[in-house]
Amino acid sequence: MPARPDFKDHFSARSAGYARYRPLYPRGLFAYLAGLSDRRLAWDCATGNGQAALALAEHFDRVIATDASRAQIDAALAHPAVSYRVATAEESGLPADSADLITVGQALHWFDTERFFGEASRVLVAGGAVAAWCYELCNVSPDCDAVVGRLYSDIVGPFWPPERRLIEKRYAGIVFPGTELTPPPFEMTARWTVDDMLGYLRTWSACQRYRRERGDDPVGSIEDDLRDAWGAAPQTVSWPLTLRLTKL
Repeated sequence: MPARPDFKDHFSARSAGYARYRPLYPRGLFAYLAGLSDRRLAWDCATGNGQAALALAEHFDRVIATDASRAQIDAALAHPAVSYRVATAEESGLPADSADLITVGQALHWFDTERFFGEASRVLVAGGAVAAWCYELCNVSPDCDAVVGRLYSDIVGPFWPPERRLIEKRYAGIVFPGTELTPPPFEMTARWTVDDMLGYLRTWSACQRYRRERGDDPVGSIEDDLRDAWGAAPQTVSWPLTLRLTKL
């Protein structure tokens, strides 16, 4: 299925880097979500590199993972229980009353949410759940966080798409239909070298846009400062998750 005409593709150009450097979601998140419904079919919408789809496959008989970006789908890791498809969030191509759970990791802000929730209502079985989560800036140490914050706000701040503000508001501006639940807290963690962090920063959509429009690498402007703040040893990096959850 082709992408919708207004699909904003901020990630295909660096799909390999996205697959390599994006942090892993906590396993407990998927165990919790699996406990909310039957475990026959999950739809992972805007799957990206397939990270959430692979985790869901540990709990569900089948997972259908869709993304509007062909490059992202081509870079996703194969799994016998996961079927990857190119499709938009608003027109999934899934049968009606087929999915027990729909997940959206770090992507709901790109959607036409009214149309997406309409599609979710069509695809979900009665009592099925929609889970959408996002994360903001990571935490390492005060010195490292200050350098990353300077990149985020001062250097590439004007290059963030307007949808990014929904993440900064932790999806507070998005109306969820159905019965919204209050989930427990979750966070992602990773043990990274400074080169891992630099690779991750280069996957930011604002950094990619800056590079396209300015012709140089914005991460390079803070690289020396980040290396000095980081040190030689790996550091623990954490991203608190904002999880919004509704049953339809």
